[in-house]
Amino acid sequence: MVSGSPYFQAPFFFFLVLGCLVSDSLAADPYVFYDWTVSYLTTSPLGHKHQVIGINGQFPGPILNITTNWNVVVNVKNNLDEPLLLTWNGIQHRKNSWQDGVSGTNCPIPASWNWTYEFQVKDQIGSFFYFPSLNFQRAAGGYGGIIINNRDVIPLPFGMPDGDITIFISDWYTKSHKGLRKDVEKGVDLGVPDAILMNGLGPYRYDQALVKDGIVYQIVNVEPGKTYRFRVHNVGISTSLNFRIQNHNLLLVETEGSYTVQQNYSNMDIHVGQSYSFLVTMDQSASSDYYIVASPRFVNSSDWAKLNGVSILHYSNSQGPASGPLPDPPNDYGTVFSMNQARSIRWNVSAGAARPNPQGSFKYGEITVTDVYVILNRPAELIDGKHRTTLNGISYLPPSTPLKLAQQFKIPGVYKLDFPNKLMNRPPKLDTSLINGTFKGFMEIIFQNNDTTVQSYHLDGYAFFVVGMDFGVWTENSRGTYNKWDGVARSTTQVFPGAWTAILVSLDNAGIWNLRAQNLDSWYLGQEAYVSVVNPEVDQSEVPIPENSIYCGILSSLQKDQAQRVNFSGTTSVSDSSKKVFFMLIIALIGHSFR
Repeated sequence: MVSGSPYFQAPFFFFLVLGCLVSDSLAADPYVFYDWTVSYLTTSPLGHKHQVIGINGQFPGPILNITTNWNVVVNVKNNLDEPLLLTWNGIQHRKNSWQDGVSGTNCPIPASWNWTYEFQVKDQIGSFFYFPSLNFQRAAGGYGGIIINNRDVIPLPFGMPDGDITIFISDWYTKSHKGLRKDVEKGVDLGVPDAILMNGLGPYRYDQALVKDGIVYQIVNVEPGKTYRFRVHNVGISTSLNFRIQNHNLLLVETEGSYTVQQNYSNMDIHVGQSYSFLVTMDQSASSDYYIVASPRFVNSSDWAKLNGVSILHYSNSQGPASGPLPDPPNDYGTVFSMNQARSIRWNVSAGAARPNPQGSFKYGEITVTDVYVILNRPAELIDGKHRTTLNGISYLPPSTPLKLAQQFKIPGVYKLDFPNKLMNRPPKLDTSLINGTFKGFMEIIFQNNDTTVQSYHLDGYAFFVVGMDFGVWTENSRGTYNKWDGVARSTTQVFPGAWTAILVSLDNAGIWNLRAQNLDSWYLGQEAYVSVVNPEVDQSEVPIPENSIYCGILSSLQKDQAQRVNFSGTTSVSDSSKKVFFMLIIALIGHSFR
């Protein structure tokens, strides 16, 4: 009787609305905001001053520590003296290649300008990194880590580690990135690096004859008996590196967003652009500190043998400094050991990842392949008088108008959808030729390495299945050796010299996506292509062109002044907006109650 009176109907309505808003607020994917200034810094990784690229005064840059499905907003101020783009290595940008940060999708951020990236780490977990994608800038730094944590409802397939440690390993040249790119353009070989860095720091003085005094080195502090997750990224230019920790096992648990079958390794070859997670238990007596080592692979000369990146693992109860010889690298200077090690890495098909369903529920080995591309690379050669590298005889020529903008505005003549599915019998050429991908098709790509060094290749927008690799020339019969059940899903794979690697990828992510050599010299000279994946139907969920897009090339006249562009880092998050509405309704409810 009382509940039917008009006095109680309005409050009930308010509480109903409030309940819905609170529910929506709690269910909404949160936003995180960052303001980054990219600038030159002066550091001394080898004991003398050197110019590097840092972010917010840090080298390496800050770590993005986020959780599955969060929305990430990064306002980037370019304080360099040349254009800049940051790319997010391994982040899939579902239906949003506008945020990919490569020349085919974005106009560069001019010097002294800012631009704001806004993307969601949709249905991803794992270890990734970001870096500058233009002008050889990664050789000077500008990189940092990305950690995407599981949501609480998704358990880890291992015990929660006691700590999380990120390590960047890289070859390093004292020559500036501008000097290095000029050398590469002239056909001058990069030669032997000046050092191997760890987290931007030089080596511990493990050998007084090889390492001079006064170099600052990385110290990783740990507690005895505890287990730590080491996320290791090769952010270098062109050198494969072997990573190991003296007297400690590396339990591999994840690579580039995929949980792996857990296996112990004494060392791991990490190729350019690759990322791995290891669990390392502090189970030693700590009679002294221990070496953490990254050393070059596939070279056997005295010049290279002197190069070791060395950090220190320091137990809190350590009895003294590390001493003696470094832990041994693999005995095999060739690639047989490394290929067998790569083949041993398996996908953990019984573990959930970003979603609760087991990864193995996606049975890639039973899907019909719709497109096959055999992509062959060659060492740099002269094309139109310039030193260039090629894929299937084509050296990518970046247009002044990014491909994605040209597609959006239907500008003819910027690119062609005619990238060949095999090497053609014709002279190599410069061209802007895209792979025409079939939306929701299943593509097989075979990388055939005719170069003399290990190359690694990366595909933006996706994780692909590494299903096979072997020495020699790939043939149709090679498919009989494929792993069709638990080949690891990742975004960067190595291709050994005189060998091939096969991948399978489900093209379910609409956009234009960069396929590139991660080796910086090969990439800079033209070893890249783009995959165009167009949904033939109107897809309302595909992200539209951002309000703050930078326009260049043919579309330069559309560019607004810098001050008129959107600054997302000043906006209010969805959850904050819901809170404001919530409190406004509370006030309205109280006012109504006292009438």
